[in-house]
Amino acid sequence: MLLRPQIFASIFALAACATASAQIAPLPMALCAGWEGERVCEQLHEDAQIRVLRCTFPPGVGHDMHYHPPHFGYVVSGESVMRITTAAGVRETPVRTGGSFSNDAEIQHAALNIGAETTTYLIVEKKYADVRAPEAVAPGLCAH
Repeated sequence: MLLRPQIFASIFALAACATASAQIAPLPMALCAGWEGERVCEQLHEDAQIRVLRCTFPPGVGHDMHYHPPHFGYVVSGESVMRITTAAGVRETPVRTGGSFSNDAEIQHAALNIGAETTTYLIVEKKYADVRAPEAVAPGLCAH
């Protein structure tokens, strides 16, 4: 049986998408990731569009590897340094009350407060922009 070039290209594209999707390692969302088996984030609000978290990191406490869909973050209190670990490497980022950050795409990272003060963040996740397949979301601490 001969396949027309358009059909072959379509089959190839679908196979590539399935392969790329299967390569996404399951990770917990931020709410369900913790540190040494304890939660560091609490859910303040959730609806069909957004999820609002408050995450608190005393000195020496971090957040195991997790993902965020596109989101906005605001430092509610504290002045410290966070060590952020991603697939690209490790960086140290100073944070202080009133600072903010945002990401327009999914990010995957772990974090550790290596400074001397507790920092607290509000994070507003755009659930409507979360493109991670359900099978690529690990239950983390939400399984308990």
